[in-house]
Amino acid sequence: MRLVFFGTPQFAVPSLHRLLAEPGFEVAAVVTQPDRRRGRGSQVDASPVKQVALQANCPVLQPTRIKKDEATLTALEDIQADAFVVVAYGQLLSQRILDMPRLGCINGHGSLLPAYRGAAPIQWCIVNGDTVTGMTTMLMNLGMDTGDMLLKSSLPIGLLDTAGEVATALAYQCADLLVETLHGLAAEVLSPVPQDEALATYAPLIQKDDFELHWGKAAIAVHNQVRGFYPNCVTPFRGQPLKVMATVPLGEPYWAELPSELVAMREAVEGAIAASAQQNPTPGTIVGLLKGQGPLVQTGDGLLLLRQVKPSGKQAQGGADFVNGSRLQIGESLG
Repeated sequence: MRLVFFGTPQFAVPSLHRLLAEPGFEVAAVVTQPDRRRGRGSQVDASPVKQVALQANCPVLQPTRIKKDEATLTALEDIQADAFVVVAYGQLLSQRILDMPRLGCINGHGSLLPAYRGAAPIQWCIVNGDTVTGMTTMLMNLGMDTGDMLLKSSLPIGLLDTAGEVATALAYQCADLLVETLHGLAAEVLSPVPQDEALATYAPLIQKDDFELHWGKAAIAVHNQVRGFYPNCVTPFRGQPLKVMATVPLGEPYWAELPSELVAMREAVEGAIAASAQQNPTPGTIVGLLKGQGPLVQTGDGLLLLRQVKPSGKQAQGGADFVNGSRLQIGESLG
């Protein structure tokens, strides 16, 4: 099977590796975004997908605007591919491109469609508190993730899983699902299933404002925001921005999923919960300092443990180190 792979970030790398290694598959070319300036030194770096392609001696195409790049379009037509495989490429494809391969353009999307169409499905499903996500392969059309579905695989989301951890797991699921999908299409044993528009939801581009924490929300909502947008959520502390990188919601609904070292401190935690219920402190107030773990923050509903933070101008640190290094006091406020 003659393929062209479209992809750019690390999420797409396992899929490219898998296609390159699959017997009977030939990756005739890789299409990826142009090299970008990255990092503090603003050095021009190739995308993760391009790096893999070069290691495999695979031809690489990097159009700035693929719909308008006639040289790229002609090169793609000349390949006469059986399928184009698209994973987090970063540009929309024209109808001319969609019509080129014999079996169509196959996309691996990081959600259980029609839920979370759009740019950031993994992040938003965690922010919204979903406990299950997955991968969907589909036949692409001109819409935003609206094509007919081919195969799905699911993945449970743990209470403390971050978007990065879920993305890593899904990236490997995607690789396996794409191979299964391509073989199924070639054997004509897959029947594309239209998406139910009534069930469609969207995962828009993440904006800077999405990183701002509001302590008046419930503890679980703040926790889901922190892990969904890891490691970027921020709150003011002593007049400086404090990145909040890992949290733990505390209370009866969560004990079964908490680490053993926290379960061992259940009595102390429940005492802090009872005291805060009586005192009714303002959301954002530090109401306790859990030994060896970090500060307990009052939210609009429940307490949240700060397990990892990054103070302005410093390295990321555990909650206990933050307490000691900043000489944090009960009664201080965040936000």
